[in-house]
Order: sequence, then C-alpha cells, then structure tokens
Amino acid sequence: AHPGAPSQVFTDRGWQPLDQVIEKDPVSILGKAAAKKFSHRLPFLFKVLAAECPLSIQVHPNLEQARTGFERENRLGIPLNGTGRSYRDPHHKPELLCAVTRFVALKGFRPPEEAARLMRSVCQDVLAEEIAWLEREPEDTALRNFFASILSMDALRKEEVVGKAATRARTYEDRDPAFRWVAALHQTYPGDVGVLSPLVLNLVILEPGEAIYIPPGELHTYLKGVGMELMANSDNVIRGGLTQKQVNLPEFFRVTAFRPAAVRKIRPRPVDEPAEAVYETPAAEFRLSVITVSDGISFMSRADRTTDILICMQGKARIQGLKGNDLEPLEKGASVLVPAAAGPYRIDGEATLYRATVGDPV
Repeated sequence: AHPGAPSQVFTDRGWQPLDQVIEKDPVSILGKAAAKKFSHRLPFLFKVLAAECPLSIQVHPNLEQARTGFERENRLGIPLNGTGRSYRDPHHKPELLCAVTRFVALKGFRPPEEAARLMRSVCQDVLAEEIAWLEREPEDTALRNFFASILSMDALRKEEVVGKAATRARTYEDRDPAFRWVAALHQTYPGDVGVLSPLVLNLVILEPGEAIYIPPGELHTYLKGVGMELMANSDNVIRGGLTQKQVNLPEFFRVTAFRPAAVRKIRPRPVDEPAEAVYETPAAEFRLSVITVSDGISFMSRADRTTDILICMQGKARIQGLKGNDLEPLEKGASVLVPAAAGPYRIDGEATLYRATVGDPV
C-alpha cells in the first residue's frame, strides 16, 4: 500500500488501489489497534522477490534518521520522485527475507581481520594501505576508513583495482565462494568497487524455508534466488554500489553501522495453531508465517487478529470466513487480503501459503 506503487485489490466495487481502500475505512481493514498505532497505514510491504541479477548494495535508515532526512529533503525542495532524493517517506525499513529457492545474499560486515585475509589474496599490491587499516585499526574505524577510501577512489584507480581483483579471484574460485562472486559481479558491474563486497560482507546461502532479518543500518544485497520479502512500509534506500542509481556517500556513511555482524538464520517456529509456523523478528510492523494445510490439518485464525495478506505458493486451498462469508478458492500464485473486520477465518485443502500480518498492534 505504499503510494509509490500500490497494489490493486478486487472489491465489490471492482479493482481499486490498496492504499485508497485502506484510506476509506482503515479500522475495518487494519483493526482498531493497528490503525491507531500506525496512523491508518498498512505498516508493511509484502513481496515475492526474484533476484535474477544482483541487486544494489544498500542500507536502510533507522526511524530517527528517516524522519530527519525526509524533513531535510523537503526543506530543500527535492521532488519526492526526483533523482536526488534519498528519503521518500519518514519511515524506517527493517526487513525479512525468506528463501523460496536456494538464495544467496550479502549481509553485514565480516570481522576486519577476515576481510583483510580475503582482500590480501586478490588486492595486496593495489590496496596494501587499505588492507593494513583492516588489520590494525579498531573494528568500527577500520571498516569505515576502508570503505571511505575505496568509494572515494577516482574512476581509473577503481577500474584497475576491481579488474585485478576479479582476474585473480577467478584463480581462487575453488577456495571460497566469495571469490566466485567477485568474478561474477565483475561481469555485471565492471569498474564498480561493489565487486569487492563479497570479501568484506558476510556471504549467506539460504536453503528454502530459511530466513534472515535485516535491521536498520546493516549493509546488504541480494545476489540470486527467489524469496518472500516482508518489510516495513517504506521506500528509503541508501545505495553504496552495484548500481546505476544515485549513490549518496554522505548519507551512506551517516546511516551505515560499521561493525561486524554475525549472521543468524531464522527458521519458522511452531505455534499453538498446528498448521502455522512463525518467523520471529523484533519488528513491530510485520510478522511472517508459513501455513501448511492438508487432509485433516486446517488453519484457524484468531478472532482478535489484524489484517492478513495470504499468498498461495503451492497446491490448492479454500478460505472461508466464520461470519457467513463466501468460500474463496486459492491456487498457486493467488493472493488475498483478509480485513480485520472479516473476523476469524479457516483454511482447508492441500497447500502451502505465506501469511503477512502486523507484528504487534498493541
């Protein structure tokens, strides 16, 4: 329901933009508590993300940074859709990525000494001073100074450093998958220092059903795969590489948390409802769960729920409200929004569905 590209929903009045449907009756769609807490906005975005090519290296602001940046760019008169705009709304954007196929991502910084070891294999002669910083400076200072140096290099030096690193990385592809990705990224983004990011950021491989949570301030990118992406309702993206779009370096360094971050994979946790398992995150705006119904196992929603968005990933199911609502068939690829006012509902059939709802409306 982000105003930049709202989904269309089929109602008794035909197809309508979701943000407008919510605006007309936010309490019926979101529920009283969620409507009040999130200012009559659907607080999350729910997507099927297909990364055929690597996406840009990016970071999202925290809530205070988003509000400050949005107000600053408004005062400067930068159009909301202008190319010089970094903050398109005053909201933060924590996100969850759950793998549908095998999924490859970069997430958070490696420990500086680990990054130095990998960098030394392919860049020692052209980045000797920068690698030395990684080895001797305090972690946050080392990572910040390293990035400041490589991002500020002139175009000719970037081309030399990245080209040599990619050529050498091909000879080390069997040692570590990070080197394979350096070579692969160079094919798509020659001359972009983001090509070096697999050596500095954690390389994460998710098997289907595994997920990762991206908090504000954490540098990341998605390299390849299909996943369910659930995030706070925001379009604030600060890019740092692997992109043809704007790279706002002052804002990049203001928002990014330059500290090592261990990767924690999230697996769905069973709850009281036998057909459902939940991906736990600290986000108040959203919660993702996977629902598996089969012969003898149905899903029954709570009566005091908020709004739900469901997408059927495989099989066939039937969703029925318990207030006399009509039966609605769901097949692979179909999605449905169940307003809070519809009350409790039941899902039967042989199917797997993902469910997005508000994380904590209270």
